[in-house]
Amino acid sequence: MIPKLLRLIEKSSRFLVAAHRNPDGDAVASTLALSNGLAEMGKDVLAYNADPVPLTFAFLPGAAAMVREVSAESAPFDVGFILDSGELSRAGEHLAGLCTTLVNIDHHRDSELFGEVNFLDPAASSTGVLIHRLLKNCPAYRFSTQVASCIYTAIVADTGSFRFANTDGESFRIAAEMLETGIDPAEISHQLYENQQACTLRLLARALASLEVSHEGRVATVTVTLADMEQTGAGPAHTDSFINYPRSIRGVEVALLYRQEKEGLFKVGFRSRKGIDVGRIARELGGGGHANASGATVAGTRDEVEMIVLERVRAELATGK
Repeated sequence: MIPKLLRLIEKSSRFLVAAHRNPDGDAVASTLALSNGLAEMGKDVLAYNADPVPLTFAFLPGAAAMVREVSAESAPFDVGFILDSGELSRAGEHLAGLCTTLVNIDHHRDSELFGEVNFLDPAASSTGVLIHRLLKNCPAYRFSTQVASCIYTAIVADTGSFRFANTDGESFRIAAEMLETGIDPAEISHQLYENQQACTLRLLARALASLEVSHEGRVATVTVTLADMEQTGAGPAHTDSFINYPRSIRGVEVALLYRQEKEGLFKVGFRSRKGIDVGRIARELGGGGHANASGATVAGTRDEVEMIVLERVRAELATGK
């Protein structure tokens, strides 16, 4: 697959690089790693996402240049790289019509084959790993600190700083290689974990106040409502790490974050330990993700959504006990 992509890059001039809406660290950093890398090869590149870059990742090289709109007037692009999306609709169905060739690069297990070329590996810890494999094989390309910072961040973000079950030897080897380019891991960690807005902590306090532990200590949940966000001045982007708190409780195997999107609709985040496949639960609810990290949007009141979700969690706990 990589040789085919290398030939595509060599013969093409204009590229679109995009990832899924509500981008997480892997989506943003992978987009910027590839777009910066292609630009360093002399290519004409546009980095796109339908939603803003979260403030946590705004320090990454190229983040300020990422656009939220791409029009037919700017088309056609020779190649459109869709990263970390699972399905084209998560990045934008309209992108297919703007690109001569569509390439899907993803590490989600249930990723759809929507590209003319599909570079997929569910065993990869992050899409950033796949971008590294691609760029490393590009003739005469050498990693700049700008691209290395993005790849390192993508891996750190999706492995939870090398704490999650998807962490593997390749993740550490790539991280070490990126450090050798001269990037500053302490500064990256500062930007990711020690550069929060005060409103984030105010919202976190409300989320932690909602903490519920059930199923004999095996399930823990926190909730963020529209009222919580309005009263603290925070928004959905500020909740990205909140699910790690219930997940950190001793004995908890499944952590849930209920985040209200609007009246009668909640985004549910799932995290689990090995042996509990929350990705299956998310897919049943119309969402997706990995076995130990996934999400879905569920209609109903908070109590109704909880009933729907916990019924499936209970069944999964019984299966994985």
